[in-house]
Amino acid sequence: MRRHLLSAADLSRDDATLVLDTAEEMRTLADRPIKKLPALRGRTVVNLFFEDSTRTRISFEAAAKRLSADVINFAAGGSSVSKGESLKDTALTLQAMGADAIVVRHHSSGAAHRLAAAEWTRGSIVNAGDGTHEHPTQALLDAFTMRRHLGDLAGRRVTIVGDVLHSRVARSNALLLTTLGAEVTLVGPPTLLPFGVAGWPVETSYDLDAAIVKSDAVMMLRVQRERMNAAFFPSAREYSRRYGLDARRMGLLPEHTLVLHPGPMNRGMEISADVADSARSVIVEQVSNGVAVRMAVLYLLLSGVTVPAGISIDASSEAGGAA
Repeated sequence: MRRHLLSAADLSRDDATLVLDTAEEMRTLADRPIKKLPALRGRTVVNLFFEDSTRTRISFEAAAKRLSADVINFAAGGSSVSKGESLKDTALTLQAMGADAIVVRHHSSGAAHRLAAAEWTRGSIVNAGDGTHEHPTQALLDAFTMRRHLGDLAGRRVTIVGDVLHSRVARSNALLLTTLGAEVTLVGPPTLLPFGVAGWPVETSYDLDAAIVKSDAVMMLRVQRERMNAAFFPSAREYSRRYGLDARRMGLLPEHTLVLHPGPMNRGMEISADVADSARSVIVEQVSNGVAVRMAVLYLLLSGVTVPAGISIDASSEAGGAA
């Protein structure tokens, strides 16, 4: 892998497959009594979050700790950032503390790229979400979840529904899934499909019912009201009627079709409670798979090992990791 993980576009098919195969190995740790490896002992991973997050931050923290890394959680609120400290000065401070990897979430698109390009730190940069731009590890865990149920994603049809305009998840998934050979369709109201989407390697549609009947996986996106400053649709009720996944629409899905959601969910708006909690839903599994995928990313970036076979999950490794 490269030194940083900034965009799903940076991953070739071989790169993505390497991460997913490595995550498969990491996933086996969940079934063991001691869920740690000594692979990153002595390394320091900093979670640098300028935006609120629960799932992503905790997932990265759990991933780093299961690899025996030291973890520092840095939240912008209450820090020197709130007093006006720049991204550069924050990065230089973290470098002085010996950060080997910085997992960054920022409200500005391109912040992770800026941090990496400026070389204010010698550590690896992992983009954990930058504005409305990208969220590559979310795309990796989504692909990992689909692959565990559907096998090879080449030729599989994935429909991504909803607020694509504000969704970094949609952008990263569109890039990664097409790299893996899947056929991606974006569905939403015209106001929530971004300008320039015609240049993406995807199909687009405004008709959800027509799209889902031929889907192997359907991913519902959260309506990001906090990012909206205009009337993108008439009402929440109208949006739910046109673009929400409810019991009626679930009845249109092929029997094997998976239902995904990156979370957090607006139950009753983009997805109904009965669908979210149904046997078709792999939403909870996405969360647990996220830890394995982020373990794989940190492991490949920091350990210097380039093949999944280099991972040792034998008894001696477990004992060393528990020390």
